[in-house]
Amino acid sequence: MKSLFLRIFLSFWMALALFVVLAILVTLVLRPRSSTWEALRTTTMNDAVTAYEEGSEAQLRKYMDGFEASQHMRAYLFDERGNEISGRGAPDWAMRVASGGPRNPRDGFIIPAPPVQRDSRASSDGKHRYTLVLGLPPGPRVFFGPRGLPVPLLIIAILSSGLVCYFLSWYLTKPIVRLRAATRQLTAGDLTARSGAPPTNRRDEVAGLMRDFDAMAERLEMLVKAQSRLLNDISHELRSPLARLNVALGLARQRAGVESADMLDRIELEASRLNELIGRILTLARLEDGEQRVPQTPVPLGELVANVAEDAEFEAQERHCHVHRTIPAGEWGVRGNDSLLHSAVENVVRNAIRYTAEGSSVEIVLAREQRSGGMEAVLRVSDFGPGVPEDSLGKLFEPFYRLDDARGRLTGGVGLGLAITERAVRFHGGKVSAFNRAEGGLMVEIRLPLIARVAAAKEPERSDVVPSGREA
Repeated sequence: MKSLFLRIFLSFWMALALFVVLAILVTLVLRPRSSTWEALRTTTMNDAVTAYEEGSEAQLRKYMDGFEASQHMRAYLFDERGNEISGRGAPDWAMRVASGGPRNPRDGFIIPAPPVQRDSRASSDGKHRYTLVLGLPPGPRVFFGPRGLPVPLLIIAILSSGLVCYFLSWYLTKPIVRLRAATRQLTAGDLTARSGAPPTNRRDEVAGLMRDFDAMAERLEMLVKAQSRLLNDISHELRSPLARLNVALGLARQRAGVESADMLDRIELEASRLNELIGRILTLARLEDGEQRVPQTPVPLGELVANVAEDAEFEAQERHCHVHRTIPAGEWGVRGNDSLLHSAVENVVRNAIRYTAEGSSVEIVLAREQRSGGMEAVLRVSDFGPGVPEDSLGKLFEPFYRLDDARGRLTGGVGLGLAITERAVRFHGGKVSAFNRAEGGLMVEIRLPLIARVAAAKEPERSDVVPSGREA
């Protein structure tokens, strides 16, 4: 049983129900024994005969009604001819007992008639003989009557205890459910998530845990925002000296001779890399801060992927590789920022080109898939490289994470491309993940929600499959 609510609810309910049943059983065990029955029978017999002889049938009926109301038992007084002399009418089981029949006749197949008591005595003048029959009413109240298990009270006790246990379980588990929801939001990157701690008048452990969680989440939000602001400020401050460096580099080229060209080219390359790094850091900082707003404008994802693949083909030729793309024809509209989505897709494709085996290819496949939330566009980028250790797959989208520092320096990567991709895709309501392929290499999968009217359109049969960057 995985639900804490059900565990608490059923545990409390079973405990209360067991307590009620045990209490009733103890009551039954301690109820009056046969000696008490006999004393009650004798007293009732004498009182009933006296009421009849000194009064009348009406006086006897009044006494019998009062006896049944106080003792919760049935009592009938018969004469020697078998007539019930109080005039109330006697049931079959009482008449059978009065005539000397079996004491415990079965009233039904499952539920027997109650135990009965029979007594007989002569009238004061000795001319008549009276027979008294005592017993509980027949039927289900045998086991569940005042001297058995009280079924209505038992049902009410079990239902009311179940209701109390339900609200108690709800009261105990509701804060945990809210805390779990806030934890999921925080895990998904929503630093504003709070559990909504109850008022200070609730001081139990769960309420304290919720308040501690909210304090932790607030502290995390403050630290992450401070880190992001620091990166943003540093990046802006680095832009100014970098711009002056580029100006000085241009002046140096005008004055330097041919022998300095290689060194100046190296300086320009490193400055360009530094400028690109600062740009990526600024983009990442804006995404983390939430400053980057995602506009709700349609973006043709199919065209965007085709353009990225075409541009990547030129970069792939340096490693004797090719880019193959498969884009089914039709509308591929998603809502978002064209530049941001272009950067997200480009980072994945360029990363695949860097690490695929030399002379191999990079496969780009765009497809549609139906999910519970609607139709999604699924972009899969696969390479034929060495792949990634399984325990490192989840870290690929962390900022500045590199599997191998030496390989990162060789390829020029600093570990920001996939981090930007993950945040850009998440800000567009999508998801990105990485998998090792069975045939070797890494596959990065990007899922983005399609626009409703595009998702509802029928997908055409024709596909745009372009190898090696050639146009369809």
